[in-house]
Amino acid sequence: MAAKSANLYARIEPEVKEKAESILSALGIPASSAINMFYKQIILQRGLPFEVKIPSSRPVDMSFLSETELNEELEKGYADIKAGRAREASAVFEDIRKDYNL
Repeated sequence: MAAKSANLYARIEPEVKEKAESILSALGIPASSAINMFYKQIILQRGLPFEVKIPSSRPVDMSFLSETELNEELEKGYADIKAGRAREASAVFEDIRKDYNL
């Protein structure tokens, strides 16, 4: 007869553990149940139940920049123009659409 449960020991970063357990607690799900659900999904999906990949980088979002950071980015662009490193806007937008799957 198979055991009704097995022990799992894993090292997890304390901050990650605390944040995840806080969310699980708000959902009313014990950590052991969440881990059991995760393992069952691995079995059903025959792999991880989510895509594992390096996220694509995003262009600079000026709404998150300080005034100093924004000025630095603008100065970089101005220096590129002065140095002759400029391209047609249509080519730049085409590259952006391709690079960021837009």
